[in-house]
Amino acid sequence: MTEPSLSQQKFLAQEQRHKVQVRVCRVMLLVLFLALWELCAELDLIDSFIFSSPSKIWACFVKMSKDKTVFLHLGVTLLETLVSFLLVAVIGVGAAVALWASRGLSQVLEPYLVMLNSLPKSALAPLLIVWLGNNMRTIIVAAVSVAVFGSILTLHTGFMQTDPDKIRLIRSLGGTKRDVLTKVLIPSSVPLIVSNMKVNVGLCLVGVIIGEFLSAKAGLGYLIIYASQVFKMDLLVMSIVILCILSTVLYQVIAELEKRFL
Repeated sequence: MTEPSLSQQKFLAQEQRHKVQVRVCRVMLLVLFLALWELCAELDLIDSFIFSSPSKIWACFVKMSKDKTVFLHLGVTLLETLVSFLLVAVIGVGAAVALWASRGLSQVLEPYLVMLNSLPKSALAPLLIVWLGNNMRTIIVAAVSVAVFGSILTLHTGFMQTDPDKIRLIRSLGGTKRDVLTKVLIPSSVPLIVSNMKVNVGLCLVGVIIGEFLSAKAGLGYLIIYASQVFKMDLLVMSIVILCILSTVLYQVIAELEKRFL
């Protein structure tokens, strides 16, 4: 392998410096925001009871960490999100393949899928509670309903846009629809499937929180609702911050998997 030229080395060095500068600016922006928030609370420029403050949020986290209650609620939400995410991935790919394989089936079901995807899923939650009861199963089903219909439509649209020349080539060589599926459709759609998974993991988390708002005895959504009812703003904001961190971590995990396998 040849050594990069001087101009290439300069370009790579500039790109590296740019990445470092971006990271530093991100950290500085966060630190500045937290410092201003804390300062405004200390100087009574904002009502610390309503808006809380970083120091109070941290104290609340430390207190709940000692008795491990925060990890219990975090674990419940994470478990529900991962289960619903896996279900959405399996159902989404399976249903999209079924629609691709049957033109008649896709034409019949497409308007219903569009309608269900457009339906506000929070409207289904009370109905799911009546049908399934007040338990984790209801929350998982609610989370699946948020992401699965959009996932099916997106994947089916991507499958239908597969390179027709490759399909003709498989057909001309005597290949069956199964050969087209395994040798052309799925391999060429892996980037689309992974990209769809990055969207779905966030949607599943949204669905879990919606379900926990209405039907939960534990979880970050339960903490948010409980804290708002008893006016514990430190607990409420802490739960929201943990939720933001969790969503970012889940997205980055999928993104890292995308880099490794693609």
